[in-house]
Amino acid sequence: MVSMTIPRSVVIGGVDCHADTHDAVALDGLGQRLGDAGFPATQEGYARLTAWLRGFGDVERVGVESSGSYGAGLTRALIAAGIAVVEVNRPHLHTRRRRGKSDPIDAEAAARKVLAGEARAVPKDTRGIVEAIRLLRVARAGAVKARTAALNQLRELLVTVPEPLRRQISSSRKTLAGQAALCARLRPDLARSTDPEQAAKLALRSVASRVVTLNGQVQELDEHLARPVGRAAPRTIALLGVGVGHAGQLLVTAGQNVERLRSDAAFAHLCGADPIPASSGKNVRHRLNRGGDRQANTALHMIAVVRLRYCSRTRAYAERRTMDGLSKLEIIRCLKRYIAREIYHALRADLVTLNGH
Repeated sequence: MVSMTIPRSVVIGGVDCHADTHDAVALDGLGQRLGDAGFPATQEGYARLTAWLRGFGDVERVGVESSGSYGAGLTRALIAAGIAVVEVNRPHLHTRRRRGKSDPIDAEAAARKVLAGEARAVPKDTRGIVEAIRLLRVARAGAVKARTAALNQLRELLVTVPEPLRRQISSSRKTLAGQAALCARLRPDLARSTDPEQAAKLALRSVASRVVTLNGQVQELDEHLARPVGRAAPRTIALLGVGVGHAGQLLVTAGQNVERLRSDAAFAHLCGADPIPASSGKNVRHRLNRGGDRQANTALHMIAVVRLRYCSRTRAYAERRTMDGLSKLEIIRCLKRYIAREIYHALRADLVTLNGH
């Protein structure tokens, strides 16, 4: 009788990541628990976690929760050590209701998802130019959000300031941006700050100066983003309607190791631009995908809007689909899927060239 070899020496790891500590669980090839331990979220801790896993045998794969945030450092350390890493979502609520909630339980759930083949996503490579673009975009998004909040606050202040001052500002500048630039040059009498008009000037100047400062930060970050995005994705930027902002977002969504996306369909799904099957019995239909990266979906939407205005082929397609009975929103959804396919192939070619493959 010939017996099948049992892969007991194979080790599957699972890690639940937090800001200061990481909890790890090791399983063998049959799913039996080999042990669990906690490690600090430091370079020394990553090295100890790697050595601890290897102490049980050959580490085949490690499932890491929050591989793009709390587990980013550990993911980089494991990849550098030659260990395959799998991105794992947090446990389903059903699992937590049945088994409870603790860090070792979550780490074991991550390992079992990898062992069962349920989790197969390759995490993004955060060691190159695309990670630099992501960091700059995070800073830019924060500056834009703060500027919007400051402009809204300025608009509300202008409604309630004394009438002579409000009339002076509104008659000189019609747009809110122009009013902000004017308010930044106000000169209140600080010795009379108890007077409502002088206090209003001081408040308006303070908020408007914040707007001017944030405008400068956004402009500076845009200049710093143009160079790496242009270097990483020249083919993508050359496409109609794709600017530096859109290309930067789509680069961050795809990741520098774009080979982790198997096809343009996988990229469209990641961007929430693919139709989701919603059939039952004799009814065959699809519904809108409301998941995926919504910022990438917004970038595809804006590209579609630009092409509807400036691309004759896109306008001809929209006219043909309108005659088929589709609404404008439905046509844009179809266009986003086509655009996702085109951008995927351009991004893939750009990143293959960038990575020197």
